[in-house]
Amino acid sequence: MKISKPANHGFDADRLAAIDGFLKERYLDSGKLPNTQLLVAHEGKVVHFASQGAAREDGTAIDEGSLFRIASMTKPITSIAFMMLVEQGKVAVDTPVHHVLPEFKGLGVYNGGGAGVPFQTKPTSEPMRMVDLLRHTSGLTYGFQNRSNIDAAYREAKMENWHGGHDLQGFVAALGKLPLEFSPGEGWNYSVSTDVLGAVVERVSGQTLDAFFHDHIFAPLKMDDTFFHVPADKIDRLTDCYTFVAGTGRIMYDRGDKSAWSRMPKLLSGGGGLVSTALDYHRFCSMLLGGGELDGARIVGRKTIELMTKNHLPGNSDLATMSQSLFSEAANAGTGFGLGFAVNMDVAKSMVPGSAGEYYWGGMFSTAFFVDPVERITMVFMTQMSPSNVYPIRRELKTMIYSALT
Repeated sequence: MKISKPANHGFDADRLAAIDGFLKERYLDSGKLPNTQLLVAHEGKVVHFASQGAAREDGTAIDEGSLFRIASMTKPITSIAFMMLVEQGKVAVDTPVHHVLPEFKGLGVYNGGGAGVPFQTKPTSEPMRMVDLLRHTSGLTYGFQNRSNIDAAYREAKMENWHGGHDLQGFVAALGKLPLEFSPGEGWNYSVSTDVLGAVVERVSGQTLDAFFHDHIFAPLKMDDTFFHVPADKIDRLTDCYTFVAGTGRIMYDRGDKSAWSRMPKLLSGGGGLVSTALDYHRFCSMLLGGGELDGARIVGRKTIELMTKNHLPGNSDLATMSQSLFSEAANAGTGFGLGFAVNMDVAKSMVPGSAGEYYWGGMFSTAFFVDPVERITMVFMTQMSPSNVYPIRRELKTMIYSALT
């Protein structure tokens, strides 16, 4: 990989290098994280790339070929896939979801019941539209939220078990039998919305989600190391993954050599199922920064990226106002949500250096990315520790990267 001289791209090289020292002292030497990998680029040119720590328990170091579970960083890819179909006139952002997924016709809003008592529902004020899936205002939820009788029903039905009883179409059918938490558009709740969007991509395109991703996104962008399951000839590159337990610290969650990601899942999760590398995801970010194009491969149009990265929350609201959920992917104040991305609306309210119009997201294993179309910089950060809110590392990284701009 070619590393461009930071000074030629408006960065102080010493300040970028200081980030590596900070990560080593704060997170690696202390054992908080197993590894860190940071990629910073300007105009698509990598100006800083640093890998530290072990890929697996045997001490093998991570490197540019290391594979990481990117979890919810899958969501922007699924959103781009949907917008490709919008550009072809096959579906629209305001299409009612039940027009494509008839299983969702007549979905009601929770009005009582649960915990063994039949659910009572009331009609929605408005139909769920595709925009509600893209911006998480659908009324759907996640089973891991542990907030309501509805997410309890998700857990009981094992809705989010990728190797369980449901494929993507069965998942949609099962969801269609459960109430919504609120009427679409009336709240923001992090949810399985993007998994449902993946089912929409399958129905509209006539391809399975993995095939659509490969043919229309990964192959054109040369993202050869991004997939729902790791091929046998690449499994040696998959890192170990950990989870944090209060009072204990990090414990093994998924071993690289015996990983669940070594098997093709029954449920293809457009909300969180992909494995990738920092370099592959950098190519995806570079395409976004390039207005939908990279190295001659046009994925979507420039105006489509502009539409996706505007705040689409009703009334130009922000997440601090609209969020009804457990939410650990961003600071809420001044943060809007577009069609698949969080959007920085007000830098002062975020209390972290940045640019208005910057967009980003992260995954439950503490991975993260951002695209700043003002400063023309992108970042990809990889590690493997859940949940993502244990440490404030994303805020720290962002602060230090922006402090290195000259």
